[in-house]
Amino acid sequence: METEPEPIVPGSRNPLLWFAVDLACVLVFTVIGMASHGTPAGEFLQTVWPFVLGLAIAWALPGVRSLPLLIWPSGVIVWAGTTVVGLALRAITGGGVSGAFPLVTAVVLALLIVGWRVVPEIKERRHERQARYL
Repeated sequence: METEPEPIVPGSRNPLLWFAVDLACVLVFTVIGMASHGTPAGEFLQTVWPFVLGLAIAWALPGVRSLPLLIWPSGVIVWAGTTVVGLALRAITGGGVSGAFPLVTAVVLALLIVGWRVVPEIKERRHERQARYL
């Protein structure tokens, strides 16, 4: 008895591209945050590295790399890893995590990292709906 081959999730063949999209989200988050707080541009690397490391750790998980476009679990894992590791490293290194910063960080990174994954999800659902009528 033969089994059917696993379906290929669209876009999953090029995880580096999707890592780059998530990295761009972290960079945008950092630039917006620095601009809103008047942080000098010279402090960019000092500000961004904890979140980039959190992103890299999340992307080190094989499930994220193999199915990067899924909102759940990949998008949520990448968002949670980036947020938790980034905030923890900032706290440990004296970067500051007081006040509303953790909440704002979690919300903005969720909108960016999970949010962009909504577009391919909508496109895939639309494609599936159209295929039913062909």
